[in-house]
Amino acid sequence: MMNTVEVINIAEGIDVVDSGYYSQDFAAIYFLRQNSKVAIIETGTNYSVPVVEKALMKSGLTLLDVSYVVPTHVHLDHAGGAGELMKQCVNARLVVHPRGARHLIDPSKLVAGAMAVYGEEKFKEYYGEIIPIDANRVTEADDNFIIDFDGRELRFIDTPGHARHHFCIWDKTTKTMFTGDTFGISYRDLDHQDDVYILPSTSPVQFDPEALTKSINRIMDFKPERVCLTHFSAIKPSKKVVNKLIESVHFVSDLAIKHADKNDAESIIYNNMMDYFLKGLSEIGFQNNDVARDRLSLDVQINTQGLIYWQKNRQG
Repeated sequence: MMNTVEVINIAEGIDVVDSGYYSQDFAAIYFLRQNSKVAIIETGTNYSVPVVEKALMKSGLTLLDVSYVVPTHVHLDHAGGAGELMKQCVNARLVVHPRGARHLIDPSKLVAGAMAVYGEEKFKEYYGEIIPIDANRVTEADDNFIIDFDGRELRFIDTPGHARHHFCIWDKTTKTMFTGDTFGISYRDLDHQDDVYILPSTSPVQFDPEALTKSINRIMDFKPERVCLTHFSAIKPSKKVVNKLIESVHFVSDLAIKHADKNDAESIIYNNMMDYFLKGLSEIGFQNNDVARDRLSLDVQINTQGLIYWQKNRQG
């Protein structure tokens, strides 16, 4: 748990904090403040709940002021803390994609899947205990579902491609889209001046490049002034940045198609993907490959696993 919590305002009534998960500025939690009410988008893990409480205190608020807890999808870096947060935010409702709701009401399958990947010891280190949420406190948000958040319209947009249980949230007031992992990954310490680079997230097990491209384009149909990425923070989605992101989706998909059946598929895909991302960063002026490799190594590893899974199941 972090000793100090930096709360950064990015738009009217929107703050962001580092959840403290995995490494510094890796996974964000967003706060929408409307009058004396709060909606929290993304939860981090159980270990992020004290971060949430400290961030609220800096705005003169408490966990009792939280009206909504909203994970964009149920991967545990986005929703692992939902149960503990709902336990402490007694006035809140959980808003979740219909395909994800059952996994937060009964998280046993989520836990089993993650333990199979990490092992029990690492799982507990990363996530702690995943607490089930009372179904009576859960709202399932279908496509175009709208919440009137004390006079502020929040629209939920079904955005498959990264996961079939993924939605994005459109804040009409500030023209901000909260994109979870659909709009990719972009770290602020890899920016060069005003230029940003986004890489797609292709993590297991529901990556679908065609659906992801459609979801990215649908996000852009809203003409957002900013997109709020969980990994990490807010960026302005210029046409150049979006075109490069879509190009990257096609590039990594082609890598999987070409190499997933090879004996050394993992190393081939990992190395080619890393080289491609480093080249993209160099094109915006970021030249420190050692820093970039260190920052992107986990994402490229997880992307590689997701691409191999996608290609093998696509063939099957």
